[in-house]
Amino acid sequence: MEIKNIPEVATRIIIALRNGERIILCGDADLDGAASVIILKEAIEILAPHQYKLLEVYFPNREKEGYGLNLIALKQLKDKAPALLITLDCGIGNVREVELAKKMGFEVIIIDHHEILPEVPKASIIVDPKQKSDPYPFKEFACAGIVYKLVKFLLQSVEKSYKPEKFLELVMLATLADQMPLKEENEKLVTDGILSLKYTKRPGIKALMELTEFRDGETEEIRKKILFPLNKAGLDNHLHVAYLLLTENSDNKAKKFARELLIKSTKKRGEVEVIYNEIESRIANYSSSPDIIFEGNSSWPLALVGAAASKICRKYQKPAFLFKIDKKESVGSVKVPSGGNAVKAMNSCRKLLKTYGGHPQAAGFRIENENLEKFKNCLIKYYKESR
Repeated sequence: MEIKNIPEVATRIIIALRNGERIILCGDADLDGAASVIILKEAIEILAPHQYKLLEVYFPNREKEGYGLNLIALKQLKDKAPALLITLDCGIGNVREVELAKKMGFEVIIIDHHEILPEVPKASIIVDPKQKSDPYPFKEFACAGIVYKLVKFLLQSVEKSYKPEKFLELVMLATLADQMPLKEENEKLVTDGILSLKYTKRPGIKALMELTEFRDGETEEIRKKILFPLNKAGLDNHLHVAYLLLTENSDNKAKKFARELLIKSTKKRGEVEVIYNEIESRIANYSSSPDIIFEGNSSWPLALVGAAASKICRKYQKPAFLFKIDKKESVGSVKVPSGGNAVKAMNSCRKLLKTYGGHPQAAGFRIENENLEKFKNCLIKYYKESR
Protein backbone atom coordinates (compact mmCIF):
# COMPACT_ATOMS: atom_id res chain seq x y z
CA MET A 1 0.00 0.00 0.00
CA GLU A 2 1.20 3.50 -0.85
CA ILE A 3 0.27 6.84 0.66
CA LYS A 4 -2.62 8.24 -1.37
CA ASN A 5 -1.58 9.87 -4.67
CA ILE A 6 2.11 8.89 -4.57
CA PRO A 7 1.77 6.84 -7.80
CA GLU A 8 -0.03 9.77 -9.47
CA VAL A 9 2.73 12.24 -8.51
CA ALA A 10 5.43 9.84 -9.71
CA THR A 11 3.64 9.45 -13.04
CA ARG A 12 3.22 13.23 -13.40
CA ILE A 13 6.92 13.86 -12.73
CA ILE A 14 7.94 11.25 -15.31
CA ILE A 15 5.64 12.88 -17.88
CA ALA A 16 7.13 16.30 -17.07
CA LEU A 17 10.65 14.95 -17.58
CA ARG A 18 9.73 13.32 -20.88
CA ASN A 19 8.11 16.52 -22.13
CA GLY A 20 10.95 18.77 -20.96
CA GLU A 21 8.69 20.76 -18.63
CA ARG A 22 10.12 23.14 -16.05
CA ILE A 23 9.78 21.85 -12.47
CA ILE A 24 9.93 24.18 -9.45
CA LEU A 25 10.44 22.74 -5.96
CA CYS A 26 9.20 25.14 -3.29
CA GLY A 27 10.20 23.95 0.18
CA ASP A 28 9.46 25.26 3.65
CA ALA A 29 12.44 27.12 5.11
CA ASP A 30 13.39 24.57 7.77
CA LEU A 31 15.41 21.37 7.83
CA ASP A 32 12.46 19.14 6.92
CA GLY A 33 11.67 21.38 3.96
CA ALA A 34 15.32 21.47 2.88
CA ALA A 35 15.73 17.69 3.18
CA SER A 36 12.50 17.12 1.24
CA VAL A 37 13.69 19.35 -1.61
CA ILE A 38 17.12 17.69 -1.73
CA ILE A 39 15.66 14.17 -1.85
CA LEU A 40 13.23 14.93 -4.68
CA LYS A 41 15.71 17.11 -6.61
CA GLU A 42 18.47 14.49 -6.53
CA ALA A 43 16.02 11.74 -7.52
CA ILE A 44 14.88 13.80 -10.51
CA GLU A 45 18.52 14.38 -11.46
CA ILE A 46 19.13 10.62 -11.38
CA LEU A 47 16.26 10.13 -13.82
CA ALA A 48 17.06 13.11 -16.06
CA PRO A 49 20.69 14.18 -15.55
CA HIS A 50 20.66 16.46 -18.62
CA GLN A 51 17.58 18.47 -17.64
CA TYR A 52 18.97 20.18 -14.54
CA LYS A 53 18.48 23.63 -16.12
CA LEU A 54 14.73 23.00 -16.07
CA LEU A 55 14.76 22.29 -12.32
CA GLU A 56 14.38 25.27 -9.97
CA VAL A 57 14.47 25.46 -6.16
CA TYR A 58 12.84 28.16 -3.99
CA PHE A 59 12.53 28.58 -0.22
CA PRO A 60 10.21 31.37 1.03
CA ASN A 61 11.81 33.91 3.37
CA ARG A 62 9.84 33.58 6.59
CA GLU A 63 10.84 37.04 7.81
CA LYS A 64 9.49 38.79 4.70
CA GLU A 65 6.99 36.30 3.31
CA GLY A 66 5.78 34.18 6.20
CA TYR A 67 5.30 30.42 6.00
CA GLY A 68 4.61 28.36 2.90
CA LEU A 69 3.51 29.39 -0.58
CA ASN A 70 2.76 33.12 -0.56
CA LEU A 71 2.10 36.15 -2.77
CA ILE A 72 5.69 37.42 -2.67
CA ALA A 73 7.01 34.00 -3.68
CA LEU A 74 4.56 33.79 -6.57
CA LYS A 75 5.57 37.25 -7.81
CA GLN A 76 9.20 36.10 -7.73
CA LEU A 77 8.33 32.94 -9.66
CA LYS A 78 5.72 34.24 -12.12
CA ASP A 79 8.19 34.53 -15.00
CA LYS A 80 8.90 30.77 -14.67
CA ALA A 81 5.34 29.84 -15.68
CA PRO A 82 4.18 27.60 -17.20
CA ALA A 83 5.75 25.04 -14.88
CA LEU A 84 5.00 22.18 -12.54
CA LEU A 85 5.16 23.74 -9.08
CA ILE A 86 5.66 21.21 -6.28
CA THR A 87 5.37 22.45 -2.69
CA LEU A 88 7.23 20.41 -0.09
CA ASP A 89 6.52 20.63 3.65
CA CYS A 90 4.08 23.46 2.93
CA GLY A 91 1.07 24.31 0.81
CA ILE A 92 -1.79 22.48 2.52
CA GLY A 93 -3.00 25.74 4.09
CA ASN A 94 -2.46 27.96 1.05
CA VAL A 95 -5.91 27.98 -0.56
CA ARG A 96 -5.80 31.48 -2.11
CA GLU A 97 -2.16 31.19 -3.11
CA VAL A 98 -2.69 27.92 -4.96
CA GLU A 99 -5.62 29.45 -6.83
CA LEU A 100 -3.45 32.42 -7.84
CA ALA A 101 -0.59 30.09 -8.90
CA LYS A 102 -2.99 28.25 -11.20
CA LYS A 103 -4.12 31.52 -12.78
CA MET A 104 -0.45 32.37 -13.39
CA GLY A 105 -0.02 29.16 -15.37
CA PHE A 106 1.44 26.83 -12.76
CA GLU A 107 0.22 23.31 -12.19
CA VAL A 108 0.46 22.79 -8.42
CA ILE A 109 1.26 19.58 -6.58
CA ILE A 110 1.27 19.68 -2.77
CA ILE A 111 3.38 17.24 -0.75
CA ASP A 112 2.86 18.01 2.93
CA HIS A 113 2.43 16.39 6.33
CA HIS A 114 0.71 19.17 8.26
CA GLU A 115 -2.82 19.07 9.64
CA ILE A 116 -5.65 19.27 7.12
CA LEU A 117 -7.67 22.47 7.56
CA PRO A 118 -11.41 22.93 6.88
CA GLU A 119 -10.69 24.33 3.42
CA VAL A 120 -8.25 22.41 1.21
CA PRO A 121 -6.40 23.99 -1.76
CA LYS A 122 -7.56 22.92 -5.22
CA ALA A 123 -4.16 21.63 -6.30
CA SER A 124 -3.72 19.20 -9.19
CA ILE A 125 -2.57 16.47 -6.77
CA ILE A 126 -2.22 16.46 -2.97
CA VAL A 127 -0.09 14.00 -1.02
CA ASP A 128 -0.70 14.24 2.73
CA PRO A 129 -1.43 11.09 4.75
CA LYS A 130 -3.63 13.17 7.07
CA GLN A 131 -6.27 13.53 4.38
CA LYS A 132 -9.43 11.80 5.62
CA SER A 133 -9.64 9.82 2.39
CA ASP A 134 -6.10 8.42 2.78
CA PRO A 135 -6.24 4.81 4.04
CA TYR A 136 -2.49 4.61 4.72
CA PRO A 137 -2.28 3.51 8.38
CA PHE A 138 0.69 5.60 9.55
CA LYS A 139 0.15 9.36 9.56
CA GLU A 140 3.10 10.82 11.48
CA PHE A 141 5.88 11.09 8.90
CA ALA A 142 8.04 14.15 8.50
CA CYS A 143 7.58 15.51 4.99
CA ALA A 144 11.00 14.06 4.11
CA GLY A 145 9.67 10.62 5.06
CA ILE A 146 6.77 11.04 2.62
CA VAL A 147 9.12 12.29 -0.11
CA TYR A 148 11.39 9.29 0.53
CA LYS A 149 8.46 6.96 -0.13
CA LEU A 150 7.60 8.95 -3.28
CA VAL A 151 11.19 8.80 -4.52
CA LYS A 152 11.41 5.07 -3.80
CA PHE A 153 8.29 4.51 -5.90
CA LEU A 154 9.46 6.96 -8.59
CA LEU A 155 12.96 5.51 -9.04
CA GLN A 156 11.96 1.87 -8.89
CA SER A 157 9.06 2.37 -11.30
CA VAL A 158 11.65 3.43 -13.88
CA GLU A 159 14.49 1.08 -12.98
CA LYS A 160 14.35 -1.58 -10.24
CA SER A 161 18.10 -1.30 -9.59
CA TYR A 162 17.89 2.28 -8.27
CA LYS A 163 18.56 2.34 -4.52
CA PRO A 164 17.06 5.28 -2.59
CA GLU A 165 18.77 4.29 0.68
CA LYS A 166 21.31 7.11 0.29
CA PHE A 167 18.53 9.50 1.31
CA LEU A 168 17.87 7.81 4.68
CA GLU A 169 20.29 10.07 6.57
CA LEU A 170 18.31 13.11 5.37
CA VAL A 171 15.01 11.49 6.35
CA MET A 172 16.41 10.75 9.79
CA LEU A 173 17.62 14.33 10.30
CA ALA A 174 14.27 15.77 9.16
CA THR A 175 12.26 13.39 11.35
CA LEU A 176 14.27 14.33 14.44
CA ALA A 177 14.31 18.04 13.57
CA ASP A 178 10.52 18.15 13.23
CA GLN A 179 10.16 16.14 16.46
CA MET A 180 7.94 13.55 14.85
CA PRO A 181 7.00 10.58 17.08
CA LEU A 182 9.67 7.88 16.94
CA LYS A 183 7.31 4.95 16.54
CA GLU A 184 6.27 2.46 13.86
CA GLU A 185 7.71 3.45 10.45
CA ASN A 186 9.48 6.52 11.83
CA GLU A 187 11.40 4.36 14.29
CA LYS A 188 12.84 2.27 11.46
CA LEU A 189 13.57 5.30 9.26
CA VAL A 190 15.49 6.96 12.08
CA THR A 191 17.34 3.79 13.09
CA ASP A 192 18.38 3.10 9.50
CA GLY A 193 19.25 6.77 9.00
CA ILE A 194 21.56 6.81 12.03
CA LEU A 195 23.32 3.73 10.68
CA SER A 196 23.74 5.32 7.26
CA LEU A 197 25.17 8.46 8.89
CA LYS A 198 28.37 6.51 9.61
CA TYR A 199 28.90 5.97 5.89
CA THR A 200 27.70 9.35 4.63
CA LYS A 201 29.24 10.69 1.44
CA ARG A 202 27.86 14.19 1.93
CA PRO A 203 30.79 16.56 2.59
CA GLY A 204 28.53 18.91 4.54
CA ILE A 205 27.50 16.26 7.06
CA LYS A 206 31.06 14.96 7.33
CA ALA A 207 32.31 18.50 7.99
CA LEU A 208 29.76 19.08 10.77
CA MET A 209 30.63 15.74 12.36
CA GLU A 210 34.33 16.53 12.27
CA LEU A 211 34.06 20.10 13.55
CA THR A 212 31.72 19.18 16.43
CA GLU A 213 33.78 16.10 17.37
CA PHE A 214 30.80 13.88 16.72
CA ARG A 215 31.26 10.55 18.48
CA ASP A 216 28.63 7.92 19.30
CA GLY A 217 25.74 8.86 17.02
CA GLU A 218 23.12 8.78 19.76
CA THR A 219 19.94 10.71 19.05
CA GLU A 220 20.72 13.44 21.58
CA GLU A 221 24.20 14.02 20.14
CA ILE A 222 22.70 14.29 16.64
CA ARG A 223 20.22 16.89 17.92
CA LYS A 224 22.90 19.04 19.57
CA LYS A 225 25.76 18.78 17.09
CA ILE A 226 24.06 18.45 13.71
CA LEU A 227 20.41 19.43 13.97
CA PHE A 228 20.74 22.70 15.87
CA PRO A 229 23.10 24.41 13.40
CA LEU A 230 21.17 23.06 10.41
CA ASN A 231 17.79 24.02 11.84
CA LYS A 232 18.90 27.55 12.68
CA ALA A 233 20.42 28.15 9.24
CA GLY A 234 18.91 31.06 7.34
CA LEU A 235 18.44 31.80 3.64
CA ASP A 236 20.85 32.90 0.96
CA ASN A 237 19.00 34.34 -2.06
CA HIS A 238 15.99 32.08 -1.42
CA LEU A 239 18.13 28.99 -0.94
CA HIS A 240 18.14 27.52 2.54
CA VAL A 241 21.67 27.42 3.97
CA ALA A 242 21.12 23.84 5.19
CA TYR A 243 20.20 22.94 1.60
CA LEU A 244 23.40 24.57 0.33
CA LEU A 245 25.59 22.78 2.87
CA LEU A 246 23.96 19.38 2.38
CA THR A 247 24.29 19.58 -1.40
CA GLU A 248 27.88 20.92 -1.45
CA ASN A 249 30.22 18.49 -3.23
CA SER A 250 33.57 20.05 -2.29
CA ASP A 251 35.11 18.90 1.01
CA ASN A 252 37.01 22.18 1.46
CA LYS A 253 33.99 24.39 0.70
CA ALA A 254 31.78 22.26 2.94
CA LYS A 255 34.17 22.56 5.86
CA LYS A 256 34.35 26.36 5.45
CA PHE A 257 30.57 26.51 5.14
CA ALA A 258 30.05 24.31 8.20
CA ARG A 259 32.48 26.35 10.30
CA GLU A 260 30.61 29.56 9.47
CA LEU A 261 27.29 27.86 10.22
CA LEU A 262 28.47 26.72 13.66
CA ILE A 263 29.62 30.23 14.55
CA LYS A 264 26.25 31.64 13.51
CA SER A 265 24.33 28.95 15.41
CA THR A 266 26.23 29.79 18.62
CA LYS A 267 25.28 33.45 18.15
CA LYS A 268 21.66 32.47 17.55
CA ARG A 269 21.56 30.48 20.77
CA GLY A 270 22.37 33.71 22.56
CA GLU A 271 19.71 35.62 20.63
CA VAL A 272 17.08 33.01 21.53
CA GLU A 273 18.09 33.42 25.17
CA VAL A 274 17.53 37.21 24.93
CA ILE A 275 13.98 36.66 23.60
CA TYR A 276 13.33 34.03 26.26
CA ASN A 277 14.52 36.31 29.08
CA GLU A 278 12.36 39.19 27.82
CA ILE A 279 9.28 36.96 27.86
CA GLU A 280 10.23 35.69 31.31
CA SER A 281 10.29 39.26 32.63
CA ARG A 282 6.85 39.90 31.11
CA ILE A 283 5.42 36.73 32.66
CA ALA A 284 6.76 37.82 36.05
CA ASN A 285 4.44 40.84 35.83
CA TYR A 286 1.30 38.80 35.07
CA SER A 287 -1.33 39.33 37.75
CA SER A 288 -2.37 35.66 37.68
CA SER A 289 -1.45 32.34 36.12
CA PRO A 290 -2.39 32.60 32.41
CA ASP A 291 -4.19 30.05 30.26
CA ILE A 292 -1.81 30.89 27.41
CA ILE A 293 1.37 32.89 26.90
CA PHE A 294 0.71 35.38 24.11
CA GLU A 295 3.58 37.78 23.43
CA GLY A 296 5.08 39.67 20.50
CA ASN A 297 7.76 42.18 19.59
CA SER A 298 8.80 43.95 16.40
CA SER A 299 12.50 43.27 17.09
CA TRP A 300 12.27 39.48 17.46
CA PRO A 301 13.61 37.60 14.40
CA LEU A 302 10.87 35.25 13.25
CA ALA A 303 13.43 32.50 12.64
CA LEU A 304 14.18 32.43 16.39
CA VAL A 305 10.66 32.88 17.76
CA GLY A 306 9.88 29.16 17.44
CA ALA A 307 12.89 28.15 19.56
CA ALA A 308 11.90 30.67 22.24
CA ALA A 309 8.30 29.40 22.15
CA SER A 310 9.57 25.85 22.70
CA LYS A 311 11.53 26.89 25.80
CA ILE A 312 8.62 28.86 27.25
CA CYS A 313 6.16 26.03 26.55
CA ARG A 314 8.45 23.44 28.18
CA LYS A 315 8.99 25.54 31.33
CA TYR A 316 5.42 26.67 31.96
CA GLN A 317 3.55 23.79 30.31
CA LYS A 318 1.27 26.35 28.70
CA PRO A 319 0.47 27.02 25.03
CA ALA A 320 2.96 29.65 23.81
CA PHE A 321 1.90 31.98 20.97
CA LEU A 322 4.89 34.19 20.11
CA PHE A 323 5.00 36.54 17.15
CA LYS A 324 7.04 39.12 15.27
CA ILE A 325 5.11 42.36 14.79
CA ASP A 326 5.51 44.09 11.44
CA LYS A 327 3.86 47.30 10.21
CA LYS A 328 0.46 45.84 9.33
CA GLU A 329 0.73 42.14 10.09
CA SER A 330 2.29 39.79 12.59
CA VAL A 331 3.65 36.32 11.93
CA GLY A 332 3.86 33.86 14.79
CA SER A 333 5.03 30.49 15.98
CA VAL A 334 3.03 28.28 18.34
CA LYS A 335 4.14 25.50 20.67
CA VAL A 336 1.74 23.62 22.93
CA PRO A 337 2.31 20.92 25.58
CA SER A 338 1.93 17.23 24.81
CA GLY A 339 -1.69 16.29 24.23
CA GLY A 340 -2.65 19.76 23.00
CA ASN A 341 -3.55 20.76 19.46
CA ALA A 342 -2.45 24.21 18.30
CA VAL A 343 -4.14 23.84 14.90
CA LYS A 344 -7.47 22.94 16.49
CA ALA A 345 -7.19 25.95 18.82
CA MET A 346 -6.48 28.33 15.93
CA ASN A 347 -9.20 26.72 13.84
CA SER A 348 -11.70 28.00 16.42
CA CYS A 349 -10.41 31.53 15.71
CA ARG A 350 -9.78 31.14 11.98
CA LYS A 351 -11.98 34.10 10.95
CA LEU A 352 -9.40 36.39 12.58
CA LEU A 353 -6.39 34.84 10.82
CA LYS A 354 -4.98 35.35 7.33
CA THR A 355 -3.25 31.96 7.33
CA TYR A 356 -2.49 29.27 9.90
CA GLY A 357 -1.52 25.62 10.12
CA GLY A 358 1.11 23.09 11.12
CA HIS A 359 1.26 20.22 13.58
CA PRO A 360 -0.83 19.66 16.72
CA GLN A 361 2.07 20.70 18.97
CA ALA A 362 3.94 23.11 16.67
CA ALA A 363 2.25 25.52 14.27
CA GLY A 364 2.31 29.02 12.84
CA PHE A 365 0.00 31.87 11.88
CA ARG A 366 -0.25 35.22 10.07
CA ILE A 367 -2.64 37.90 11.31
CA GLU A 368 -3.41 41.58 10.80
CA ASN A 369 -2.23 43.58 13.81
CA GLU A 370 -5.69 45.04 14.42
CA ASN A 371 -6.91 41.50 15.20
CA LEU A 372 -4.17 40.51 17.68
CA GLU A 373 -6.14 41.34 20.83
CA LYS A 374 -9.27 39.64 19.46
CA PHE A 375 -7.18 36.57 18.62
CA LYS A 376 -5.74 36.48 22.13
CA ASN A 377 -9.20 36.69 23.72
CA CYS A 378 -10.54 34.04 21.35
CA LEU A 379 -7.72 31.67 22.32
CA ILE A 380 -8.23 32.31 26.04
CA LYS A 381 -11.93 31.50 25.60
CA TYR A 382 -11.08 28.33 23.67
CA TYR A 383 -8.69 27.04 26.35
CA LYS A 384 -11.04 27.89 29.20
CA GLU A 385 -13.86 25.99 27.51
CA SER A 386 -11.50 23.07 26.79
CA ARG A 387 -10.56 22.45 30.40
